[in-house]
Amino acid sequence: MSAPFGTLHLELSSTVDRVAQELRRAIFDGELESGTPLREMALAASLGVSRPTVREALTLLVAEGLATREPNRGVHVATPETASVRDVCAARWVLEGAGVRRWLEADEEQREQVRTTLDAYTSAVHRGDATYQELNERHLTFHVSLVGLTGSPRLVAMADNLVVELKLALAQVERIRRNAHDEADNHTALVALLEQGDIPGASEFLRQHLIDAEEDIIDALGLTDA
Repeated sequence: MSAPFGTLHLELSSTVDRVAQELRRAIFDGELESGTPLREMALAASLGVSRPTVREALTLLVAEGLATREPNRGVHVATPETASVRDVCAARWVLEGAGVRRWLEADEEQREQVRTTLDAYTSAVHRGDATYQELNERHLTFHVSLVGLTGSPRLVAMADNLVVELKLALAQVERIRRNAHDEADNHTALVALLEQGDIPGASEFLRQHLIDAEEDIIDALGLTDA
């Protein structure tokens, strides 16, 4: 005998996903700034859903690093901290630098993944109608593809975790600075150096790119060293 409510969970899950997606869009587009309280009752009324649905959606955002939950304060849009930004960028250099230095030893599938993710990012930039969320996702996917050149699934998993921490900060910088076109050109230049076999040049280019990204994030968000 089939369960009479067998589809309930799927419908709820779909609603939760839609709520989470709309909140992500609002965060990446700057409608919800860092530190904004995400109050269940107000969000439920605004979106026309139940509070439990909003609560589950907020749990997804907290897990992704886009929001933080604190005792007695509820959930807020995450606020990047200077020390964390510097630490993440330093870790990115270790992982992405290792991938760049292995370009010549990597197999063709790994190199093609770098080319494919670069094309997806630059195409979104030049198309002109991509959301900040889409640009952010494609931008960071390209950087993870560099780590893929190491051939290590564990290092790629580590890079994926770093991306979660960096998504909000980079999204806000791209929105504030509106510099996605410049970033696309930088990434194209990096891959051109790799294709030429100039590994030392590509490595130095990436190192400076990550240093610049770190300072851009800190400056654009008005962060200060404690």
